[in-house]
Amino acid sequence: MYFGAIEAGGTKFVCAVSNEQLEIISRVSIPTTTPAETLEVVFEFFDSYELSSIGIGSFGPIDINKQSKTYGYITSTPKPGWDYFNFVGAIKSRYHVPVAFTTDVNAAAYGEFKQGSAVGSSSCLYLTIGTGIGGGAVVSGEILEGFSHPEMGHLLVRKHPEDQYEGHCPYHKDCFEGLAAGPALEGRYGVNGRELARYGKVWEIEASYIAQALVNYTLVLRPEKIILGGGVMKQTQLFPLIRAEFAALLNNYVETPELNDYFVSPGLGDNAGIVGSLLLARETHGSVID
Repeated sequence: MYFGAIEAGGTKFVCAVSNEQLEIISRVSIPTTTPAETLEVVFEFFDSYELSSIGIGSFGPIDINKQSKTYGYITSTPKPGWDYFNFVGAIKSRYHVPVAFTTDVNAAAYGEFKQGSAVGSSSCLYLTIGTGIGGGAVVSGEILEGFSHPEMGHLLVRKHPEDQYEGHCPYHKDCFEGLAAGPALEGRYGVNGRELARYGKVWEIEASYIAQALVNYTLVLRPEKIILGGGVMKQTQLFPLIRAEFAALLNNYVETPELNDYFVSPGLGDNAGIVGSLLLARETHGSVID
């Protein structure tokens, strides 16, 4: 029995096939171009296997409401060619197997909850800070969803007093993503974020925005663990800055886990999304045969 997984990002698709024990036996990385071009390569990869189910963690926004006419669609994305694309429909028409569908960050949160840094917890939040910012949460063992999925990257934050940058978000300008994602670093300073590692003030400003967001997530969700992933968080000097700023902002209002254990890197590294998608594929298959 084989399970398929797709971690669909705006830059690349990662596809994997696992056995029943979720041991990955094959994987491929595909540039995200047009839906037709991208899925042609996806199908070429999966066609070699008789899949029992597929789990998809996709960039969004997406429609996860199974009663909706556009369930399974990528909706109002700025990614050219992908807005209102019937993603689940395209996959099901090819393979005719159960498909689990959620956001890429929800899948990553679930992977970390089951097999990564949040193992042993009853709740966690996974936040990726990279080309964009997104977050997913697991509460009492279930992925958090409501009317739709969370959009944690577009939280409103206060501007740092020394930051004159107007913001990068095409919808809100100076929301969390607009001020703290990778393109904001490049837009503010004119160079790639990796070239800014030695500039302390850069990371103080970045940490202030991340800490503000984490205070808000903490007050609303009260997770046991917050996992910080994505390309920006590979600048590990951010962690102590975030912890210090978070402590100052929260000001002992509520109790949290010890901060060194509260804010952590992904235990699964860059594999959190694909592992979570495989877990969801296996569970979707199990729910059908049960």
